Amino acid sequence: MSSRPLSAPLQQRRADAVGNNSGRRPVAAVDEASRAAANHRLDLLTKPQGALGRLEPLAAQLCAVFHTLHPTIEQPVALVFAGDHGVADHGVSAYPRVVTMQMVMNFLSGGAAISVLTKAQGIDLWIVDAGIDGDLPSHPKLIDAKVRRGTRDMVVEPALTTEECERALRLGAEVVAEVISPPSNTVLLGEMGIGNTASAALLMHGLTGIPLDDCIGRGTGLDDRGLARKRAVLASAWARCAPPRRPSELLSEFGGCEIAMLAGAALAAASRGLLVLVDGFTVTVAVALAAQLDRHVLDYCVFAHCSAEHAHRALLAHLRVEALLNLDMRLGEGTGAAMAMPLVRAAIALLTEMATFDDAGVSGKPA
Repeated sequence: MSSRPLSAPLQQRRADAVGNNSGRRPVAAVDEASRAAANHRLDLLTKPQGALGRLEPLAAQLCAVFHTLHPTIEQPVALVFAGDHGVADHGVSAYPRVVTMQMVMNFLSGGAAISVLTKAQGIDLWIVDAGIDGDLPSHPKLIDAKVRRGTRDMVVEPALTTEECERALRLGAEVVAEVISPPSNTVLLGEMGIGNTASAALLMHGLTGIPLDDCIGRGTGLDDRGLARKRAVLASAWARCAPPRRPSELLSEFGGCEIAMLAGAALAAASRGLLVLVDGFTVTVAVALAAQLDRHVLDYCVFAHCSAEHAHRALLAHLRVEALLNLDMRLGEGTGAAMAMPLVRAAIALLTEMATFDDAGVSGKPA
């Protein structure tokens, strides 16, 4: 078995375009006429108006994304981007960073939660080595897009160079172009990386201005002592440099290879008109970065769940979006996105298969 590298033409385009943003495709606005038509139909269905709760705006959003009153989910693909973080050596996670590579092997062997959930729902799962600090054996569902072997220690220096950030953004876009082709129209985004909630916390702080302590959570399950250590380490990292003014600077100082690739993947998916199911805290941070580059990306995103990582709720509020589920999950991997897929399919079925009052011969609410 062999890993899937990015194709030679894509690699050449990457080399030719490093540092040049001009090749990024803009994200088109979704179809508001289809959303309005969907909302009108929802009001005619055999139920009190609004009785299906948040399934109704979800159904309308799907119509807007797909430009039709008859949306379908076709051949969904899950992309899990994995990378290591130099800051993990400061004890900001409950696990050593070797676990990143070990868990990726677990994904590929079918033993992880995301492996089980995607298999159960017929979702095609791909794992992307964005920056794992190690060499993985070949596997047909592993994409080799490694930018570097883990980020640098952001407590003492920038995590990534400007060139590495731009390369990661482009590689994320190229993974989408390489793996997802018609009729596939839906992508689930997940991540794996010991220490990446530390990176995500600093990125959130820089993007939102929310106090840093309020952006820092327990991640993989830190106890109180570990949480205090994580807060001290990240405060030191933030104090190392002047506050970054641009998203690209923020990503260079405190980002991760997998987070940058997720941002690039979200932009590319939205620019191709794909529905994007966003997993938990770290993926939401990546999408928030993407939205700084093109605000329309948010219109294509379904935020699957609100993580038990407490900062996630504040970040969703900052983006003015709501998550579908709140199951106290904090696993990552794309598992929350996979759990939301049945709701997405249910919203479509309700919109397209329920009868209207007139069709069913049911009396409506008196005027």
